[in-house]
Amino acid sequence: MSKKGLSFEEKKTRMLQLFYEKKEFFQLKELERIAPKEKGIIANSVKDVIQALVDDGSIDTDKIAGSIYFWSFPSKLINTKKRKLEDLQGRLETSSKKLKLMKKSVEEAQVGKESMEDVSGILKEIEKLKEQKENLEAQLKAYKESDPEKLNEMKQEIQTVKEAANRWTDNIFAVKSWCKKKFMIEDKVLNKQFGIPEDLDYIE
Repeated sequence: MSKKGLSFEEKKTRMLQLFYEKKEFFQLKELERIAPKEKGIIANSVKDVIQALVDDGSIDTDKIAGSIYFWSFPSKLINTKKRKLEDLQGRLETSSKKLKLMKKSVEEAQVGKESMEDVSGILKEIEKLKEQKENLEAQLKAYKESDPEKLNEMKQEIQTVKEAANRWTDNIFAVKSWCKKKFMIEDKVLNKQFGIPEDLDYIE
């Protein structure tokens, strides 16, 4: 054996080798006698090395007939590695599920963002329809006493424009409702962020 001092990790590795090679049960005193000769581990450090290996589950221990015994077989190393592998696989699976959920949340948030970006276009369309309705009503006054047929035609056109404007308004309210529930955003904040008038309402 090398006369250079061993690190604590090297002592643990050599102690495990001793157990795997011997495949026996040992008391501490036996190990303090055998380990220095066969593995170059000084007797004074054997107890600490054994305790460290017990703590990390590499060595088993139990009290039998009033004496404390220690043991570890090669199969324990295999089982330990198998348990660690299963643990890592379980953690990987959990992480993968979390990642999928996060991706789904991001995608849903993106859909909401795209929907809210459409709001400005919808508002412009509503304003355009409002102006069209006002122009039609102005023309309606001019034809009020002259052409009954034209009057009915314009009334029908005004109704169509009003319904279209209200559909767009309904779309904005639906998008706002979805965003408020999904992202817990207050109504005033949504209005301010996306330029939605506070008095936005259906056309009567």
